[in-house]
Amino acid sequence: MSFLLMIVEKRGARAANSPERARELYDSMMAYADTLQREGVLLASQSLRIDDHAVRISATEGALQVRDGPFAEAKEMVGGFFWLNVADRDAAIAIAHRCPAVHWATVEVRECAPCNAD
Repeated sequence: MSFLLMIVEKRGARAANSPERARELYDSMMAYADTLQREGVLLASQSLRIDDHAVRISATEGALQVRDGPFAEAKEMVGGFFWLNVADRDAAIAIAHRCPAVHWATVEVRECAPCNAD
């Protein structure tokens, strides 16, 4: 089964870290990714740039609207993800418990599903 672990961070949290602390957190996440790779459950992982670099696109009454970040109304942002292939939800949750980000962010576990009309 395919699951996504999304790292949901408070906006501004990255900038509040010293360079040393930022490197420590980054290294812990890279070690976690390496472990998941060795265990054979990691399909992909990426860190996402802060939402200053993001764009939101929507359509209102047929007109496309493009909004550049940062998004003032958002208190949190998705800072990265781990895409897993595991046996079931319990396995995904167990892996999320080991994620270093649980100590400074929220790790949201989401099962991937096919795109269909059902």
